[in-house]
Amino acid sequence: MIIDLITSAQEVASAAHPVATGVSGSIVGAFAGLGAALGVGLIGSKAAEAVGRNPGAFGNILTISIIGMALAEGLGIIAFFAVK
Repeated sequence: MIIDLITSAQEVASAAHPVATGVSGSIVGAFAGLGAALGVGLIGSKAAEAVGRNPGAFGNILTISIIGMALAEGLGIIAFFAVK
């Protein structure tokens, strides 16, 4: 059902705008990018909050947050490759 809706939407878009025929994407890829962006944003906001509460632990918090952001981005990149 969802596949039929997506294909009909693509047909309508290509008929309405001939330029849009070269643009392709997927829902799964969009959710992968959205999940990675949300993960990095949450990690960054919580790291800033933690440094505000305890400025002395800046180095440890920075290290852990960089590792967490790298893992979130890595999962997003893996999902992009899995979609293709």
